[in-house]
Amino acid sequence: MTRISTLASAVTCALALVTGTAVAASAAPIDLVPGTAVEAKVDPVAWTPCNPDPTKPDPGIYDCATYPVPLDYDNPSGEKIGIAMLRRRASDPSKRIGSLFMNPGGPGGSGYMWATTTRFGAEVQSKFDLVGFDPRGVARSNPLKCFKTQEDADAVNNRMVGVPVTKAEIADTLDADQDYTDACSQNAGPLIEHMSTINVVRDLDRMRRAVGDSQLTFAGFSYGTLIGATYAGMYPNKVRAIIVDGNVDPDLRLHNGLEYDRQRAGGFELALSEFLKRCQTAGAPRCAFGGGDTRAKFDELRDHLRTSPVTLPSGQQVTLSSFTSEVAGALYSQAKLAPLAKSLQATYTAMKPAPAALMAPKAVAADPDDDLLAIPLKHALREAPVDSEYTADDSYMGVNCQDKPYPSNDKVFANAAKVWEKEAPTFGRYQAFDAPACASWPAPARDAERFKGPWNKKTSNTVMVIGNLYDPATQYKFAQRMQQELGNAVLVSVDSIEHCAVGRSKALNGLVTRYLVDGTAPQPGQLLKPDLEIFPAV
Repeated sequence: MTRISTLASAVTCALALVTGTAVAASAAPIDLVPGTAVEAKVDPVAWTPCNPDPTKPDPGIYDCATYPVPLDYDNPSGEKIGIAMLRRRASDPSKRIGSLFMNPGGPGGSGYMWATTTRFGAEVQSKFDLVGFDPRGVARSNPLKCFKTQEDADAVNNRMVGVPVTKAEIADTLDADQDYTDACSQNAGPLIEHMSTINVVRDLDRMRRAVGDSQLTFAGFSYGTLIGATYAGMYPNKVRAIIVDGNVDPDLRLHNGLEYDRQRAGGFELALSEFLKRCQTAGAPRCAFGGGDTRAKFDELRDHLRTSPVTLPSGQQVTLSSFTSEVAGALYSQAKLAPLAKSLQATYTAMKPAPAALMAPKAVAADPDDDLLAIPLKHALREAPVDSEYTADDSYMGVNCQDKPYPSNDKVFANAAKVWEKEAPTFGRYQAFDAPACASWPAPARDAERFKGPWNKKTSNTVMVIGNLYDPATQYKFAQRMQQELGNAVLVSVDSIEHCAVGRSKALNGLVTRYLVDGTAPQPGQLLKPDLEIFPAV
């Protein structure tokens, strides 16, 4: 995967450059009957029965639709784009409460198949239609595309280095970022001007009305928490129940993209440190990397990779970029932490083989987890044939570059990397190079219509905020700030190393069910445990 598809004194000067002239969007609902407080009518969703997985028998409980919304809300009667929706009908229609809309984050995450999720219990599924959707510009919903063919995309993306260290790597990566934004300017079309979160929220409110709900019931994860918070700010009286899990800091994200990313790097470091600490406590063999000083071993391995890759017994190579991105990805899921420990130990052993092993013939690794930190060699076969259609989308940058204000000088990111890696030695440089494309994005945040607050509107019902203590991608203090910034919210915490928590704790799911079904907000100050241990006893 390319860096674009996966993800993040000089700094002080850079922060002074991020202020812009973006249009401050009104918090008032826009779809009202003129001269009244009555909501304007919208066309109902035209559902059609469908089977989300044609390879399996049709369960007969799903419907599909493509719902038209304005491309540009300043011209609501103009061009329309379609939002792909999938509905799992409530299993007990006689007790149906309404629709539960969901967004998995990203930005750019496809929420369509989330109508099939098992994160919510039987009672929720019996009383709610579960509605997944792909936001504008994502997957099935008029995907934002910067390239016409996969070959064109590879020619740009393959020149980017996820964690560039040398001057040549940095220069090549920044040049490729410029070529990427040039391609977006040429190929993305007018949608690129209308990808900010405020437009996603306007689409969501239309869908809410189109399914016949008087108020919104919503669960947003990761970036989806910004959708939930923005909805609460724009339509405070239309909040029935909003769950935000794995939270961003809305105020920081919408006002200073560079500082937001710096603090995000810190979240990954906190999660990594806790993982290494718990591995050390468990020891080997419960944690495969638990023999010796786990912190010292990890740092030695990372620092070695800054100058030289490690070749595994299978022949796969671990580079600094593959190592960093794979460690970051594993921290997202508690289920991936034990396999991560195996891969770390295998890579460390390959870096420092025992004398006897130096004389032994090479063999393919017996455990597939050993190769998790590696990536295919540079000249591996293409996954798609030359000149094939470009099947990905570029919504990740499309949303981030319109929401998060960044400096317009891409050299700032390289300067930031030098500073950030001193305080975040594993993820500082990695995160600093997450967004250089935003410096030259054709529709940057400084020119976009954005909702920048206030976030403290008193909503008609309490918002449920959920935060893991060691969430890598959206660190716990972001969840604390989300609760503080919102006007009517309660925070529930989970002692877990993972990104997002719903579905990972029976105790939490009980609170979620009562909140969604009865509207009962959880008591504040609760600290819950996940159901599973990271390193169970052997």
